[in-house]
Amino acid sequence: MLKDLLRNSGLLLILAGVIVLGIVVFTKVQTNAYLTLSLGLIIGGLLAHIVISKMID
Repeated sequence: MLKDLLRNSGLLLILAGVIVLGIVVFTKVQTNAYLTLSLGLIIGGLLAHIVISKMID
């Protein structure tokens, strides 16, 4: 179970980034801090997903 959670942690980070980006777009409060946070979460989640899936397999 912990292995599955670890494998999906990158996808959870990507999902968190998309949720932050969606909140920013719908509230029309587009500051650089929120946009940078969502970009960091999406890119970090993508890299984490790639690295973790290589390590587990």
